[in-house]
Parts: sequence; structure tokens; C-alpha cells
Amino acid sequence: MKFGTKAIHAGQEPDSTTGAIMTPIYQTSTFAQSEPAVHKGYDYSRAGNPTRTALEKNLAALEGGRYCAAFSSGMGAIDAVVKLLKSGDHLIAGNDLYGGTYRIFTKVFEQFGLAFDFIDMSKKENIKKALRRNTRMIWVETPTNPLLRIVDIEEVVKIAKEAKALSVVDNTFATPFLQRPLALGADIVVHSATKYIGGHSDVILGAAITNDESISEKLYFIQKSSGAVPGPFDCFLALRGTKTLHLRMERHCENARKVAEFLAAHPKVQKVNYPGFKFHPNHAVAARQMSDFGGMVSFTLKSDDIEAAKKLTTYTKIFTLAESLGGVESLIEHPASMTHASLPKEVRLQSGLEDTLIRLSVGVEDGDDLVEDLKQAIERV
Repeated sequence: MKFGTKAIHAGQEPDSTTGAIMTPIYQTSTFAQSEPAVHKGYDYSRAGNPTRTALEKNLAALEGGRYCAAFSSGMGAIDAVVKLLKSGDHLIAGNDLYGGTYRIFTKVFEQFGLAFDFIDMSKKENIKKALRRNTRMIWVETPTNPLLRIVDIEEVVKIAKEAKALSVVDNTFATPFLQRPLALGADIVVHSATKYIGGHSDVILGAAITNDESISEKLYFIQKSSGAVPGPFDCFLALRGTKTLHLRMERHCENARKVAEFLAAHPKVQKVNYPGFKFHPNHAVAARQMSDFGGMVSFTLKSDDIEAAKKLTTYTKIFTLAESLGGVESLIEHPASMTHASLPKEVRLQSGLEDTLIRLSVGVEDGDDLVEDLKQAIERV
């Protein structure tokens, strides 16, 4: 079964009671039991809900996995995966990862005895140098947020296995339509399903997917025990989103390519970060492990005036100034003061995240309109 068919049908069957084609929203907190501790698979919606089960089966199938645990947000999924570690363990991550991930690693988990190193993961030598005897997890974003760097998943998996560490890939930017880390050997894939999977900027949801039964049992236990579970209506919205994921991603990629090419040719633009360019440092890796290059683009102006960069984000008419990404509508934002404000300035600059960087989530509108919108905005700064 190919991806588009899986997106529409995996994990979903007509309702046995009514024949409804769409998965019902089982808006209930509890389920009837015929006898104490005897039930038909469900007893309490924190532990499990039929709408959530349908979503989990769907996402697992799309990623080529056997098990999926859905969470109330992408951060909920990240929180659960890191809880697989114990005090004294060491985690290696990229130095330009999402600001919320950096924040939960350093502000929440460090105080419980976990240790973290943040490095440039685009070169395997850097990962090997960062390894310690207590390294138990290597955390990968690829493409990274917001610099669109590419990490070789197969190389990371190889290094992790030799170190007896878990390999985790945040696949939010690429989605399973463009990249399947489990097929490349990764132990766990995480998603902020709020983004491309939901696709309509109307749901907050996360997921962790694996092929390892032991890992899945631990994640399900954490999911039930910690309680960061999505409600059935949120699961229903995400299921609606996955049905058009393949169609949306094709347009996202098409439009992002057009926008990136426009920006690269503009005389006021200093640098464009887009893995589809052959001059991108790890373009060859991206071309090998992705089927296309995604809908995200970031760039800097030749002017180093941070206020000019901020003003540009307010001049667009189609691109909306807002955080998040992956919806059908195009968004523009200033990472240093928005999504990545939780990173100390020295950390941002060391990783290459300049104060003048602008990030675009390129939507599915008409591509020519998006180019014209950026053109008029850049001409005003």
C-alpha cells in the first residue's frame, strides 16, 4: 500500500455500529465494564480512546512503524521520550534545534541529573567527539529548525548503536511523506503533529513512533502515568489532516522551491537556507534520505540591522507574522525574538542563528502570489 492510500485508510475502518466512514469522536472520559476490571479494550480515556487508537495506528503506518503513542503536544511527546532516560545519563543533540526542545532539556531535565551536549551534527566527527561513557540518547532534527541543516540519519544510527544509545529523530519538518527515519534505522521518531500532520493550524498534538516493542511499552506507560494525552476531538482533527498530507506536502515543496529561488536571486538577501539548493552543505545527504526538500525556508538580509529584519516580518500581506509552521497558510517569523527566544544569545550566535534571521513556513497558496508578497516586503526595508 502506497503512502497516499495509507494516509487515507490506515488505522481506520467504518464504524461497526453505524457504518460511518469517518472515525467517530468518542467524546467520553470513561467506558462501561461488564464486571470489575472486565472491559472491551477501553476503561478510561487517559489510558486509551478509540479515536486516539485510530490516529496512533494511522501515524505508525505512515512512518513505517509498529507502535505510536499520541500526546497532547509535540513537547509532551519529547517529554515522554526523554523520560526513557535516568539520572546520570547523557544526551547529545544539535546546537540549532527548536527552542522549546532546548528549553525542556536545559531548564527541566538538567535539574533531574541528565546531562546534555549541543553540537553541530551535520558532521559525524562532531558526534563521535561528543560521546561519553554514559551517552544513552542521540537526538536529531533534520532538517533543523530554523537553519535547515541536514543530518545523516544512517550515520547517527550507526554511531548510536555502537555506543548502545537510542537514536531519536524529530521528523516534524520533513514529515513521513518526505523522510522515514525508522526505515533508516532510528529507534524512535517524534512529531509535533500540530504542524504538517494536522496541517490546518487548529490542533495541538504530538506523537512518538517506534518499531521496538520494549520501547513502546515504556512510552505507553509514561503516556498513561503522566497523562499528557490528546482529547478525542484533537485526534479527529489530526486524522482529518493526515488524509491530505501527501497532497499538501507536494504543494508546500513546490512553493518553497519557488520562494527559495526568488530569495537567492534578490540583491538585498545575504543567505538562503534551503536544503534543495545544490550548494547547501549537506544537499547530497538530503537528496538521499528525503524524497523532496520540504516547505521551510530561512534567510538573512545583507543589512545586519535587526530592526529591519523585524519590520520586514510586519510588511507581508499574505505571509502572516506568527509562530508555528506547517499549516496551509504561509507564516513568517523572527526566530531570535519568537520561537528561539529561550536560547541565550551567545548560544544562538554560536550555532549560526543570527539575530537577523527570518524563517518562512511556505504554505499552499499560489506560489507567484507568495513571491510577489515577499518582493514588496523586502523592497520596503
